[in-house]
Amino acid sequence: MAAGGVGVVLHNVSKGFADQQLFDEVSFSIGMGERIGLLGRNGHGKSTLFRLILGIEVPDEGSIAIPRDYRIGHLAQHISQSSATVLAEAALGLPVEMRETPYEAERVLDGLGFDRALWGLRPEELSGGYRLRLELTKLLIAQPNLLLLDEPTNYLDIDAVRWLRTELRSWPGELMMISHDRDFLDAVTTHTAGIYRQRIKKQKGSTGDLIEMLKQEDEIYLRTRDAQIKRKKEIEEFAARYRAQASKAKLVQSRLKELEKLDIGESLGTEADLSFRFSASDVPPKRILEAQEIGFNYDNGPILFEQLTLLARPGDRIGVIGRNGRGKSTLLRCLIGELAPKRGEVVLHERVRLGYFGQSAIESLRSNATVEEEVASANGNLSRTAVRSICGAVMFPGSRAERPIRVLSGGERSRVLLGKLLAQPSNLLVLDEPTNHLDLESVEGLVEAIGTYPGGVMVVTHNEYVLRKVATTIVAFGDAGVEVFAGTYEEYCEQRGFRDSGGAIQGVRGRSRGESGDRGKDSDGSGSGLGTKRPKKKNEHRLRQLEKRFEEIGRELSAMEGAIQAASERGNVLELMRLTESRRGLEAEQLSALEEMERFG
Repeated sequence: MAAGGVGVVLHNVSKGFADQQLFDEVSFSIGMGERIGLLGRNGHGKSTLFRLILGIEVPDEGSIAIPRDYRIGHLAQHISQSSATVLAEAALGLPVEMRETPYEAERVLDGLGFDRALWGLRPEELSGGYRLRLELTKLLIAQPNLLLLDEPTNYLDIDAVRWLRTELRSWPGELMMISHDRDFLDAVTTHTAGIYRQRIKKQKGSTGDLIEMLKQEDEIYLRTRDAQIKRKKEIEEFAARYRAQASKAKLVQSRLKELEKLDIGESLGTEADLSFRFSASDVPPKRILEAQEIGFNYDNGPILFEQLTLLARPGDRIGVIGRNGRGKSTLLRCLIGELAPKRGEVVLHERVRLGYFGQSAIESLRSNATVEEEVASANGNLSRTAVRSICGAVMFPGSRAERPIRVLSGGERSRVLLGKLLAQPSNLLVLDEPTNHLDLESVEGLVEAIGTYPGGVMVVTHNEYVLRKVATTIVAFGDAGVEVFAGTYEEYCEQRGFRDSGGAIQGVRGRSRGESGDRGKDSDGSGSGLGTKRPKKKNEHRLRQLEKRFEEIGRELSAMEGAIQAASERGNVLELMRLTESRRGLEAEQLSALEEMERFG
C-alpha cells in the first residue's frame, strides 16, 4: 500500500497528440483506499490517462510519481493465455504456493459466470468475451495495489455484473474505473473524477454529484466572465467621459488600474453531445409485433426458449436480460426475421418498419466507405445537408463525417450505426447491446432518444441504468426458462429478490473602489477639499459629510472585492450576484457624492 496516504500523483502533466491537446498542466492524485469512477467523452483522454499511469505513454510535460513496490494491474490489450485449462490459467493470479489448491480462482470464476464445464477447457477454446473474463479473473485474484479497469462490464451479463459490483465494493486497495453504466459506478466508487476541458476534476461522491459540480463551475465561470466584460465596458466608458476633467483624474486612474487587473477568461468551447431523436414512421395503432408460443434451438443444441408469447405495442419498452449464451440475441433475430423459429410464429404488422442495432449490423458497415456515405446509404431520399445534420447529431460534425469506417474505434462505429437508424424512419427499434462502446454521456443521449420515440422498443442490455430508465416489460432468461414480466425493471428486481443494498441609483453609472484620492490645497494654502474655492460656511457641514461618506464607500468597496472573489471561488452564484449588485449601488452612491461636492465649487 502507498505510504503517506497517496498512491499515484500527477503533477502539472500535459499530454497531446497531433492537433488535439488532451491534458494541460493537470495535477491529480489517487488517495489510499479511493475507488474512483472516471468520466469523460470518448477520445478526451480516459484511456490515455491509464497508459500514462502504466508508463506506456510519457507526459509531454510534468511528472508522475508512483511509490516503490506499488503494483498496478490492468486488463492487457493483447491476451496471452497458454495454460492447459481455464482453471490453471486463472490460478496464475495466485502466489505460486497456492496454485495447487486454487479455491480463490474457483470462487472468482464462478462469480464471473464460468460454468464448471468450462473450467477444463483450454483458454483458446473460449469466446473472446470469456477470454476477457478470464483475464479479469486473474487480475482480481492477484490483488494489485491499484486496479485500472476500462469498461469491465462490457462482456458480462447482469448476474456477473452484480457479482463484480459486490466484489469491487470491498476492494482492499485503490481502484480507478471507466464505465458507461452509472448505476455500476455509483454502487462501487467512493469518488468521481471527470476529464473536462483538458483538466481532471475529482470529488467525493457520485457521477451525478460531479456532473452537477461541473455544470455549476461552468455557470459561475460564464457569469463571472460576463460580469468582467461588462465591467471592462463600464470602465472604458467612464474613462472616455471623464478623462479631460482634472477634478476626476484620480478616479480615472483608479479605474484604469482596475482595468489592468481584470482577467477576462477565454470563451468556453462547446462539448459535443449525442443528442437526437429517432425518426418515427407511421406507427400501427395497436400491435406492432406478436410472437405466439415460439421456440428455438440450433441443430443438435439445447432449447434456448420454448412456448414464448410476447406482444409489442406502440410505446412499449421491452428489456431483455439474462446470462450470456442463454439466447437473448437469438430471440431478437427470430423476432426480426433473421432466423425462423422452430416452433410457433412471429407476426409483424404490415406497416412495420424496423430499425435494428446489433453486432452483425456493425460488422456490415463498409470499411472503405465514409461516415457520411454509410448514413446516406440508409435513406436515398435524404439530401446531403440532411445527411450531414444526422452525422453531426451522432458527433461526426464537419470534416469528421468524411472519415472512413476502417479508422474508427468500436464506439465510433456504434455511433455510425445509430446515425443510420436516424436516417431510416422506423416504428420498431430492436437494439442488441447498444451501449457497449458508448461513453456515459452518449448513453444519456440514447436513453433520452428512446424516451421520446413513439414506436416500440426492444433492447438487450446488461446496463441496469438503462433498464431502470426505459423498461416497461422485462423478458428474463433464467435457469427455469424464459419469463415475461409485465412491469418495470425496478418492480422486477423487487419481486424477484434482486433489490440492491445498494440597491442601485437609477440613471447613474457604476463606480469602483478606492477613488477618494488625497485632498489637495489651494495655492493660498487653504484646504479646498478638491482644489476649488472654499465653500460658504453654510455648506461646510454638508461637504464634510460628503467627504466622510466618500471615504467610507471606498473602504467598503475594497472589502467587497475580497468577498466577491471568495464567493466566486466557493461557487456561490446567489451570493456572487448579490454582492455584484451591492457594489454597483455603492459605486453609484460614491459618484453621486463626488458630483455633489463639485457643485460647491
